[in-house]
Amino acid sequence: MNFTRRLIVAAAAAASALAASAGLSTAALAATPAAPAQPSVVIVHGAFADGSDWAKVIPLLQREGVQVTAVQNPLSSLADDVAAARRAIDAQPGKVVLVGHSWGGTVITEAGNSDKVASLVYVAAFAPNVGQNTAEQGKGFPTPSGVGHFKADAQGWLSLTAEGMKNHFAQDLPAAATAVMTATQGPIQAKAFEQTVSAAAWKNKPSYYLLATADRMIAPEAQASMAARAGAKVTKVDSSHVPQQSQPEAVAKVILDAVRQSR
Repeated sequence: MNFTRRLIVAAAAAASALAASAGLSTAALAATPAAPAQPSVVIVHGAFADGSDWAKVIPLLQREGVQVTAVQNPLSSLADDVAAARRAIDAQPGKVVLVGHSWGGTVITEAGNSDKVASLVYVAAFAPNVGQNTAEQGKGFPTPSGVGHFKADAQGWLSLTAEGMKNHFAQDLPAAATAVMTATQGPIQAKAFEQTVSAAAWKNKPSYYLLATADRMIAPEAQASMAARAGAKVTKVDSSHVPQQSQPEAVAKVILDAVRQSR
């Protein structure tokens, strides 16, 4: 028996002895993983984006030992996006801090009712009430300039023009960055904005809201109203609609606060 083989046999024997002394079988010992020390983070991106929209924030969370999953939404309907979020939530080993940006806020409002979700983080996001849809969240508030830069194809998929991305969606990012964002954006089915939520997770989950004060896609006044209705802890940042790209440290700080408070 060579040296490596002897080590393997000795390790197996030690594990069996430990299990026996505790009154457990080796199989039972292997089937009982340690509980995670802190919640995982699941991030739901918004319209005109994909999971890579969070590439600057994710490393900041991972540096603190947080397990992160960025959902890739099909953006085909509210139900489809909620299903994608729920799959990601269910795949986590323990509790989850659920993060949503923009349209993703509507998604987490519905998907966040899972028992695994410890808290919600809204980042310049919609937070509808039960029976409401995304489109009506802006009623009664100033019309953001960015909504004039949607373009629809023959199948009802909406995207943003290059002008809309550069000067209204992400006006605080370099032109080179917004050019890439325009090319890689995820179009959304227009009908999704008219689909209502059947439950509002913020009614029974601790919520955090990062309010973008220079947002040209969701009026800051509307953001403030939704955050207040949800009873969310509000943090303001002077940024465009994408603080996760222009001020990732500020966004990571809010998410980490939620993680630490949810242990």
